[in-house]
Amino acid sequence: MDNNGGLTTVPDSYIDNSATFASFQLDTRLQQALKSNGFNNPTLIQSSAIPLALQQKRDIIAKAATGSGKTLAYLIPVIQIILEHKKINNHNIAAAGDGDGDGDGSASTMGIVLVPTRELAEQVYKVLQKLCMFCSTEIHSLNLSSSITENVINSLLMESPDIVICTPARLVQYLNTTNQAFSLKNLKFLVIDEVDLILTFGYQDDLEKIAEFLPLKKNLQTFLMSATLNDDIQVLKNKFCRSPAILKLNDNEINKDKSKLVQYYVKVGEFDKFLLCYVIFKLGLIKGKTLIFVNNIDRGYRLKLVLEQFGIKSCILNSELPVNSRQHIVDEFNKNVYHLLIATDDTEYIREEDEEEKEGGEKGENENKEKESQNELDKETESKNNKKSKVHKDKEYGVSRGVDFKNVSCVLNFDLPTTAKSYVHRIGRTARAGKSGTAISFVVPLKEFGKHKPSSLPTAKKDEKILSRIIKQQSKLGFEMQPYSFDIKQMEGFRYRMEDGFRAVTQVSVREARIKELKQELLASDKLKRHFEENPQDLQSLRHDKELHPSRVQQHLKRVPEYLLPENARADKKKIGFIPFYNANKRRKNTNKVNKKRGFNNKGKSDPLKNFK
Repeated sequence: MDNNGGLTTVPDSYIDNSATFASFQLDTRLQQALKSNGFNNPTLIQSSAIPLALQQKRDIIAKAATGSGKTLAYLIPVIQIILEHKKINNHNIAAAGDGDGDGDGSASTMGIVLVPTRELAEQVYKVLQKLCMFCSTEIHSLNLSSSITENVINSLLMESPDIVICTPARLVQYLNTTNQAFSLKNLKFLVIDEVDLILTFGYQDDLEKIAEFLPLKKNLQTFLMSATLNDDIQVLKNKFCRSPAILKLNDNEINKDKSKLVQYYVKVGEFDKFLLCYVIFKLGLIKGKTLIFVNNIDRGYRLKLVLEQFGIKSCILNSELPVNSRQHIVDEFNKNVYHLLIATDDTEYIREEDEEEKEGGEKGENENKEKESQNELDKETESKNNKKSKVHKDKEYGVSRGVDFKNVSCVLNFDLPTTAKSYVHRIGRTARAGKSGTAISFVVPLKEFGKHKPSSLPTAKKDEKILSRIIKQQSKLGFEMQPYSFDIKQMEGFRYRMEDGFRAVTQVSVREARIKELKQELLASDKLKRHFEENPQDLQSLRHDKELHPSRVQQHLKRVPEYLLPENARADKKKIGFIPFYNANKRRKNTNKVNKKRGFNNKGKSDPLKNFK
């Protein structure tokens, strides 16, 4: 199905051609918005959930894959019922005359949408705005997780927005304030999107606090949307739902679309990761946009600086950058302004033990222990990487799941994730909306680990073990991971150049680049917030792939000599033999002239009759 309005394109395998949005008897303004955005037929999850929510007023627990249309499956019922409620309310006010209101709490927040990350909150907010494009005066919404100032948020909350979108931690922050303008006592809808991710992010305590502010279950309609259903969701079901309808989208239908994903793994040494990355992007072996995943922030900047040595531009996306900048980087990447994005997946939220415990099926884990161990790991990593520079990392950042990257041709796991489940989330960024995609993972063999300290990463020690889990998991899903075959000898000509470029990227230069870009993005974020909405043409001057420059800039490395290229990649494919540094024939002629003057013949022997004295 084509997408003409900017909403996410949905694969044809998810579409339910037996139904239309018109059959749901939606408000004409909502139908017009759907039609304007190119949507005529609902997806399988939408055609199942929307009638249950609208006609039977049932709570919904839905399991469906990313990209199957879950966002519209809960936003459409929420918008429709709010419009109906306001229509009745306005009619009652008109019938009562010029009264001061009906006193039923109509001027209060009616819907809360909880998501795990700021990026997903912004994404849902944009979709909501497009659905309300013809009823924006009736329905007011607020993204509580945006980076606007506290004073502005407080003033917007005083206007009682109909729908509020945020993370659980952000909602608790405002519920605990003394500001009485924001209340959930008249709440009609509670949506928890990406439930499994919210639980693994450690938001259980926040959900417990939110439950204290909610009205009775009989007055509240709940939507729990997730990619997986496990024992942890049962706890939320008992707390927030009353006789919910449980929907499970047919996994066979989902897997049809994923058949266009080709997966490879490459066993290389630690330094050879950088070498292979250089060869791939400098020679253009991957066509289209590539999303590169690394396991920590320093790692991302090191790779960016190394690639920069060879004239390869890339963008950085991590939890240190301001929210506005992160969202702008994603938007520009989706618009094909940037083709290479290095994303730091520093939310490795699933313990390795989880993989072993779930061999026979999915089981819940002790989230408190997981949270404690993750906090300890974060502190240890930060103390190692940021001894001299203290930088705030956004705890509500998440990029491997939820963020809608469009038209990604390849996902490159420069650093292999620490769990098989994280691997699934990463490669889910490509082969979407019926398009083909490639996933390539670099794997460091155990015997190669620690041989090159400057390029080493602690998590690489277990790469082979994680790879075996990933292969086993993918085979269960009907997919195959293939070894990527190539002639490694053809890379040897590039090795000395990579060694020269890699030496220039020291730990000091990585730290300096990290601070430099953070300062640039803070300025850019401020400009984005205040200026660029009114002056969109100025966005052309703002770029996130500028060079950060290590301590030593080597311009000669940006050009690849013809002789280094494989024969098939050369402009002149004639086989060139060894070329000496001098012209042998010219040197021979000069030697003969000198010999004649000195009395030597052509064979280099002297003539005794001419030389004899």
